Amino acid sequence: MTGKALILVVVSVLLGVLGQLLLKMGMTEVGPLEFEGGMGGLVKVGIQVFGNLKVIGGFAAYGISSLFWIAVLSKINLSLAYPMLALNYVLVPLTARLFLGESIPSLRWVGMGVIIVGVVIISRT
Repeated sequence: MTGKALILVVVSVLLGVLGQLLLKMGMTEVGPLEFEGGMGGLVKVGIQVFGNLKVIGGFAAYGISSLFWIAVLSKINLSLAYPMLALNYVLVPLTARLFLGESIPSLRWVGMGVIIVGVVIISRT
């Protein structure tokens, strides 16, 4: 993988992680969603969700991440690029622990280690 492609992958992954973090923070502010009665309930939920700036920021981060991802796909094979997205399964829990105070059980740490080893192996092929 070239240096440029690696940078694009890293930026895409980090923006995806930021998107998840912002969505969770926004939905924590919004609270549990209650779908009540047809279209009126759906509109009410939409206003609750999309009225939160963190949720909007999360979607924006995903959108920008997608643009970087398209650039990645223009440079390297999908069979190499796609497994790099597994880093999300490591970075999202780490940022959730750091910024949201979520706990990470021991077995999940092991799983994240396995993912890292897998990504390293794939990146060397």
